[in-house]
Amino acid sequence: MTDHNIWSRRSFIKSFAYMGAGAGLSGALGLFSPARALAAETAAPLTTVRLAWGQTAVCQSPISVALKQGFFTKYGLNIEPVNFSGSTDALLQSIATGHADGGIGMALRWLKPLEQGFDVDLTVGTHGGCMRLLTPKNSGITQLSDLAGKSVAVTDQASPIRNFFAIQLAKQGIDPDKDVNWVQYPDNLFGEALRKGEVQAVAGDDPQAWLIKHHDELLEVDNNLRGEYANVTCCVLGLRGSLVRENPAVAKALTLAIVDAQQWTSDHPDEAAKIFAPFVPGSIDPADIAAMLREHTHHHHSTGVQLRGEIEKYVNELKKINVIRPDTDAAQFADHYVPELLDHDQMNMQHS
Repeated sequence: MTDHNIWSRRSFIKSFAYMGAGAGLSGALGLFSPARALAAETAAPLTTVRLAWGQTAVCQSPISVALKQGFFTKYGLNIEPVNFSGSTDALLQSIATGHADGGIGMALRWLKPLEQGFDVDLTVGTHGGCMRLLTPKNSGITQLSDLAGKSVAVTDQASPIRNFFAIQLAKQGIDPDKDVNWVQYPDNLFGEALRKGEVQAVAGDDPQAWLIKHHDELLEVDNNLRGEYANVTCCVLGLRGSLVRENPAVAKALTLAIVDAQQWTSDHPDEAAKIFAPFVPGSIDPADIAAMLREHTHHHHSTGVQLRGEIEKYVNELKKINVIRPDTDAAQFADHYVPELLDHDQMNMQHS
């Protein structure tokens, strides 16, 4: 963590967080319509923000929605999308080093780099539900504990999906490092690995996990929306720490725009899928994208106290699989990295 005082930092942010976010524009126009161009000429200048965007990740589809539906301009922002095709930990590094001002990534991927001192704040949880553990229906694996002694395909050994299911195994007294063989494959080869018998299960995220489940008629043994995780985020909006400290009004505006887009996606999954479909490589049917979005909890956008509780939970759970140091104070960690930009009443007013 950085050395600045957590409490003084919180006080600074809170004292400025209620500043206006800038003049807005109409929200339902096309990205480059003449009406929007005319409005831009007469409105107050927009603040330019660079937003790292993994365009092919279906869980980030609300960013395309926010661009199309005008949610960023509503809060006085001009977004420069930075198309990012690398891993989400590299995306986090781009935010920490100032190459981007913000981006969305998986909490279970980002918490370890944050523990090591990356200067990125988590301002809102964006949704849950994009991790799946899949197996052939005749595999004999019907519950998580059946993975003991089996091989499971993952995209990499530090995968947040691997970490999530490893945590669940550890809770059941199964050593995820010794009792399960995690085998690395590109996610587009998961189905082939299953068919060849090289693995007995796959642990992946959407869109690939959803697609392979339905294409190969696999059994979904577990996911990250069951039980205690039903209302816990898996993905978060991370903002450059210096942006949050030095310009909390812009940080608040960007956070609110993402919240609006997430909620709109939840309320209009078919329309959101059509907006996002052109960004997805290949030819995925928008109806399939809409089905994925309906299974995600894009209506869940935790901030402040709620998000700190979710981050604290993840930090403590990552200790169980030796990802986070045992002496890291989870409550202090969450308090440090989750600023109080939006209070509960504001969130209620936002979607009342």
